[in-house]
Amino acid sequence: MKKIINLSLISALSLGLVAGCASTGESNLETIKLIYTHYQPGTPDQPKHAAALAFKSYVESATNGRIEVEIYPNSELGDATVVLEAMKSNTIQMTVVHDGPVSALYPAMGVFNLPFLYESHAEAWAVYDGPFVKSLGDQFRSQTGLRVLAMADNGVRHLTNSKRPITQLSEASGLVIRVQPSPVYEAIVKGMGANPVAVAWAELPAALQQGVADGQENGITNILAAKLYETQKYLTLTGHVYSYHAYLISENFYGSLSASEKAAVLQGTELAKWIHRGMTSSADSMISSTLGQYGVQVTTLSQQRFSEFRDAVQPGVITWMNGQYGAAVVDGVLADIKRVRG
Repeated sequence: MKKIINLSLISALSLGLVAGCASTGESNLETIKLIYTHYQPGTPDQPKHAAALAFKSYVESATNGRIEVEIYPNSELGDATVVLEAMKSNTIQMTVVHDGPVSALYPAMGVFNLPFLYESHAEAWAVYDGPFVKSLGDQFRSQTGLRVLAMADNGVRHLTNSKRPITQLSEASGLVIRVQPSPVYEAIVKGMGANPVAVAWAELPAALQQGVADGQENGITNILAAKLYETQKYLTLTGHVYSYHAYLISENFYGSLSASEKAAVLQGTELAKWIHRGMTSSADSMISSTLGQYGVQVTTLSQQRFSEFRDAVQPGVITWMNGQYGAAVVDGVLADIKRVRG
């Protein structure tokens, strides 16, 4: 799979799906504006933006222009906390937001960040598209007024730093590692023996340049988007979390749509989700060669060293999650993994 899905492919995919849709018959009605925001740069090589462009093309065509999608990339409408609050009042209709702010709004959504949960992208996707996410999404909607339309990848998260190669667990000890504002990630980094410091995404490059943190943990798409390789010269393929992006829509907005308009939004999200997943997983698979071009030293852990990280981190986080989310939530995601593997 190529790293970049170009705009002509997006258009072809969109038009192919549109061709299968019946006309809404609502083209003469007043236009409905759908404000859609995300947090990656507004260029088509970024998974969130390529997916947003596909969504816009599909939905506008499928509704004969009845729904007009306005895309605001790169945090143009504010950080995730501001956007999620605005969505509750339907000031902003849709966003694609990473796991930290979602679990801050509804803590149980943090269960998908259980470290070393998945063995592959395919397993993660099967859980994201499965019954447990639907059930938890229903609870999320009733508590927040926001609907989970889909979940896609935020990249497999790995450990980076500016100090030294990390070839085994003990070498992470004492490093100051930036985490997104999330107690789950704080627990993960503490389990590695490092010291977490919470820094908002928009402030991360400056924090690393100024030495506020020695390192951070993220997937390759975010490392590239923020040019973190300028300060982070060592990366260890810990693969500790398959981080997600949630496609969220204001329930007030969604509920105001006709059946055909809802169908267009759902089908447009399905198209966007798979473009997003494909581009991110492709980038994940090329992380060593891609970051090597920027002078980053990439370390692959032996199975023994990988197991050291997993065994040091996962049990403590499970205990913490049981206390925070309830054993039923943790058992639910673990049972869904067994379903997928079975």
